Amino acid sequence: MSKTLNEFKVGESGKIVTVNGEGRVRRRLFDMGVTPGAEVTMRKKAPLGDPIEVTLRGYELTLRKDEAALVETE
Repeated sequence: MSKTLNEFKVGESGKIVTVNGEGRVRRRLFDMGVTPGAEVTMRKKAPLGDPIEVTLRGYELTLRKDEAALVETE
């Protein structure tokens, strides 16, 4: 089942399938290690859901909700 990273619940894990978006946003995500094939785990969500913190490639990464919506996982 495919879903975007912003739909994850705390503690949920998945594998990145594709990164949507274009230009600077997509390049920035790739530079941070958000690439297809990487395992990702939701660590924390702010009270209003923005931002979120995920564990990716052994480090914690904080993303805005709109950035996380561009990352499709399985």
